[in-house]
Amino acid sequence: MKLAAQNIIVRLEIDTQIANFSNAAAAIAQLQGDIIAIDMIHSERDKTIRDVTVTIPGQHAMERLNGALQSVPGIKLIHMSDRTFLLHLGGKIAMQPKTPILNRDDLSRVYTPDVARVCKAIEEDQTKAYTLTMKRNSVAIVSDGSAVLGLGNIGPHAAMPVMEGKAVLFKQFADVDAIPICLDTQDTDEIVRTIKQLSPGFGGINLEDISAPRCFEIEERLRKELDIPVFHDDQHGTAVVIYAGLINALKLTGKTLSDSRIVICGIGAAGTACTKMLLAGGARHIIGVDRVGILTAGNSYSNSNWNWYAEHTNKERLTGGLREAIAGADVFIGVSAGGILTREHIASMAEKPIVFAMANPEPEILPEQAVDLVAVFATGRSDYPNQINNVLCFPGIFRGALDSRSAVINEEMKLAAAEAIASVIPEEELTPMYIIPSVFNSKVVEVIRNKVIAAAQASGVARRSYT
Repeated sequence: MKLAAQNIIVRLEIDTQIANFSNAAAAIAQLQGDIIAIDMIHSERDKTIRDVTVTIPGQHAMERLNGALQSVPGIKLIHMSDRTFLLHLGGKIAMQPKTPILNRDDLSRVYTPDVARVCKAIEEDQTKAYTLTMKRNSVAIVSDGSAVLGLGNIGPHAAMPVMEGKAVLFKQFADVDAIPICLDTQDTDEIVRTIKQLSPGFGGINLEDISAPRCFEIEERLRKELDIPVFHDDQHGTAVVIYAGLINALKLTGKTLSDSRIVICGIGAAGTACTKMLLAGGARHIIGVDRVGILTAGNSYSNSNWNWYAEHTNKERLTGGLREAIAGADVFIGVSAGGILTREHIASMAEKPIVFAMANPEPEILPEQAVDLVAVFATGRSDYPNQINNVLCFPGIFRGALDSRSAVINEEMKLAAAEAIASVIPEEELTPMYIIPSVFNSKVVEVIRNKVIAAAQASGVARRSYT
């Protein structure tokens, strides 16, 4: 497994009568580190001071680098900084006014007394909040910190850096003003009540990193009770991008969605949403596998979501585990745990198998262990080709929902977003290593936005028309 690298800046004082920079470089190389940059801070006859930027793979990188450098005679480590922590100092986002306040006249129009006239206008017609406030371009990113990345239930304070990061992505890619809100409760009723009370100030709600099965109920209740779009990105963002990748992967293999036998491993939030999207897109042969084995109708599961899943999939009433489910399958989609898929599993699949191993940080099987057996391989990681990344979806889908003032983000809009992402790559440019566009492809957000607006209008949920 490839190890994530940590970016570190060290300031070194080198006694040139005893050592030189090559001794420091050798210590870094022993840790399989790379030197990214060197800046000379001070130099005199018998010593030099340099800032060195390095990347060190593996865990406890700073501690290992500290030990390696301290052990070199003639080298003094002045200080060490983690570049990621430096980036987070003071947070990653800030509020900026759109208009300056330079005199009393500006102040009276921005605030009291003139702002009262704007308030009265909105009181008379609440839809004017979309034109006279930030509502039309704002999204609340709401989390309770119960399922943050692969870290688990780390709480609302520790979840804040992730929500801030998401707000940066909203602004960077789609010019959406997103506000991170981390709630100090994991009570479902209290979360729903709080979001409802906060909703007047926002044009949409992005639910983030809320554990299953509570996330299903929270989203469902809010969708029914609010008149603005509510979108749980861990479910639907993942599903949209997986479906987009699968559209292009099936083109390469010459197979169709309706005829393909699809195994989904890990029936949590993402696995369930992915299944619902594939069913809406025309898939007919889906089998779900979780820790209890293949989900089969007729069995009673403690997880109510699994009962729904069993009733809507596995029409052949297949039983057993992953080995039985994957035999003869055309597609494997894993949103489960690292290392559970073997070469033997893949060898039992149909001709030209497609494998999306999405578990993070370790996929269900590493690409290098399976590439000779598959037609197309994708992961959720940025260090391999075909990264299935939610960032491809949520900026564009919210941009379209906000611009059309949609009341919901429905299945038609999600399907449109997936098809839009897939369409960014011309069919003649598709290869097994290139089925999904980069998150930095400037076309992605605009194409999604336009397709989502069209789908919102066609399905009757848009409250603002575009010609």
